[in-house]
Amino acid sequence: MKKETIGMFGGKFLIVHKGHVHAMRKAAAMVDKLYVIVTYNVIFEREVYFHKSKIAPIAVEQRMRWWHEITKELDNVHVYAIEETNINKNADTHTNVYSYAHANVEPDWESCADSIKTLIGKPIDFIFSSEPRYSDYFDDLYPKAKHIIIDADRQLYPISASQLRHDGVIQHWDRLPDVVQPYFAKSVVIVGTESTGKTTLAKDLAHRYNTCYVEEAGRKFYEQINAEIVLLEDFAQIAYEHKYHERQAKKAANKIYFVDTEAITTQFFSMAYLDVRQSVLDETAKLQDYDLWLFLEADIEWVADGLRSFSDTQVRDKNNQLLKSLLNEFGVRYHIISGNYDERYKESLKYVDKLLTQ
Repeated sequence: MKKETIGMFGGKFLIVHKGHVHAMRKAAAMVDKLYVIVTYNVIFEREVYFHKSKIAPIAVEQRMRWWHEITKELDNVHVYAIEETNINKNADTHTNVYSYAHANVEPDWESCADSIKTLIGKPIDFIFSSEPRYSDYFDDLYPKAKHIIIDADRQLYPISASQLRHDGVIQHWDRLPDVVQPYFAKSVVIVGTESTGKTTLAKDLAHRYNTCYVEEAGRKFYEQINAEIVLLEDFAQIAYEHKYHERQAKKAANKIYFVDTEAITTQFFSMAYLDVRQSVLDETAKLQDYDLWLFLEADIEWVADGLRSFSDTQVRDKNNQLLKSLLNEFGVRYHIISGNYDERYKESLKYVDKLLTQ
């Protein structure tokens, strides 16, 4: 009976890119079982990998999620996480292959290798990587395994995780797998009271950046039922539906996506129409985390469309202040956009471009 071949493809994968996926798939085709091992070390990662990085630290759970999605159709691939322990840099009992001058700790590679061997529970025949410089390290810790190097020159996918952390992901967007891109997609939410041009601006910006936008769920809700009668329970349903469409937009986004209205604005409409503040909307608002907020002032002409109610100038001003007070209560940092439609568009572009290049 032929011996089952075992392979191991490991790393911290900060960030998972198409080069990683290519190496994994090629490795999976060469062995009966491939173990993708995601190693993690919170302190060491923060001090070394994210030292002066443009990317915030990425939780191991997120990296595991990516790999599980990427490998879900590969029956011979198994994904696990191994936590590294740290050693005293001045200790005499361990000698690491690599030393990091600005790190206060160093991972114990030997202990990590022992944990990996225990997890797999079978002799490892092949170690896969794209780094020739790891050969001495693997020869020392996995003496019975053969190190197979895949695309060392990165000709197929000229990218590395260190380059992504240094440059940021936006300029290397096409090097990210589809399942990874949504994590880094930038979100811009546009808020304001009635008839301030939110929908128009969201559509224009989405067209400008060749991406998607999320419609205001409330408007669509009342258009579908063909009624202007507002019920208390409408607002929670609108907020839930809106979040669903935001999630779908994030998956389809080309680097960035735009959102017309969110839960705080939905709360505002509940208060404006029914004079009721709903706890469910407050709790939904607490979970929001947009990269950029644009607040549209109510300084353009109010337009009747069959679904709007607050045309009086004094009421518009009152509502404008109410929405601002709610945003301030939630600690939202927003940029005020005013002027005519063209001026609003041009001013918004400045903030969006800055978001994409910062």
